[in-house]
Amino acid sequence: MITRKKSGPKRIAFVSTRISGTDGVSLEIEKWARVLEGMGHSCCYIAGLCDDRPTEQSFIIPEAHFLHPEIEAVSAEAFAGRLRPHRLSDRVRQLTKRIDEQLRLAIDRLGVDVLIAENCLTIPMNIPLGLALVETVMETPVACIAHHHDFVWERDRFLVNCVDDYLVTAFPPRLAQIDHVVINTQAASEFSRRTGLPCTVIPNVMDFDRPPPALGRRGLRAALGIGEDDIMVLQPTRIVQRKGIETSIELIARLADPRFKFVISHTGTDEGDAYAARIQDYARLLGVEIILAESLIDAGGGRSEAPFSIWDAYNEADLVTYPSTYEGFGNAFLEAVYHRKPILCNRYSIFRTDIEPLGFNTIEIDGFINDSVIAEVRQVIDDADYRRRMVEGNYDIGRQFFSYRRVATDIEALLSAPNLVSHGLDPERCLDV
Repeated sequence: MITRKKSGPKRIAFVSTRISGTDGVSLEIEKWARVLEGMGHSCCYIAGLCDDRPTEQSFIIPEAHFLHPEIEAVSAEAFAGRLRPHRLSDRVRQLTKRIDEQLRLAIDRLGVDVLIAENCLTIPMNIPLGLALVETVMETPVACIAHHHDFVWERDRFLVNCVDDYLVTAFPPRLAQIDHVVINTQAASEFSRRTGLPCTVIPNVMDFDRPPPALGRRGLRAALGIGEDDIMVLQPTRIVQRKGIETSIELIARLADPRFKFVISHTGTDEGDAYAARIQDYARLLGVEIILAESLIDAGGGRSEAPFSIWDAYNEADLVTYPSTYEGFGNAFLEAVYHRKPILCNRYSIFRTDIEPLGFNTIEIDGFINDSVIAEVRQVIDDADYRRRMVEGNYDIGRQFFSYRRVATDIEALLSAPNLVSHGLDPERCLDV
């Protein structure tokens, strides 16, 4: 039997399918943890994969990973048709029970007061994990904040399914006992329309009050075969379809200047390899060389043997391309602003509503490259004073609207919210483990 404290520093556990590398969710977990620890709280981690956090602060539930074989089997059947096989219902029940037992054990061992569910009550990459979390929140005094990044209705691949009842229950759960956080205003409107519940908008952030260290060039360009006089164009994303990488390739082709070298920082196969093959074919068709840097860049918080970090890639880049057709917010956009790099950016919907109105100065495209875009890229590269004013102005806007101070203020309000005080942190309620 354990009780939870009502006030003072909290023990806060981030729960996710994986907490590893430089995907958007893992990056935001790291940022929130820094903010929370700076506020006097302590953080720990519960996930299916958690290879770049301290072991003593982590609890691994193998079935929580979306790549666990049994979870992959569930997902394959769940989104293959509209008639649910009986064996799938049995499998989901069994996995939910197993995850639920381990989740409660983790809460007990780590002494958790508050759970922050990172996207695992949002997008159904692991249905049993979501269902187990809902049961845990309903049956224990542990409070919960659901941090939503990518909703199920935002992904076409989940439209056809035989698990609507599970989706309604947990993705996201329609529970007033949970405080809900979304990362953009469009998601907030749609979430409230669908659930009837309020939510808090907390965008992705960077530590703009602490500029990145001046690393200097540490040899990444040379390792990639890029000369000192070449122009390194960085695509700091995985190779997935919504990143719009064809546009970056077309940009390089139309610049028709051998100095421009196109580098992609990560490959990534979370969504299959068909798009990667398409990109390679398209690049060959336009005569553009793609330089893949993943083998040289550590994507796991310093735990790999790769000699360079993604910070090195930003530091040594001359231009960042971000032609995404859809983003939940835009981590790579903020990272480029943070590293004071000029950005070619597509006006995807969240950019138009939540970022562009703030006054960022970027090389904007509306889905395609034209002659004016090519001319602006050349001006940014050739005119150092114009480029300096652009990136310094962007940094100042980032510091004003997307700093850690923004997160600290909003999280403090959440931790003081009635739901967390009355449901999660009432010392009169006990947790049976």
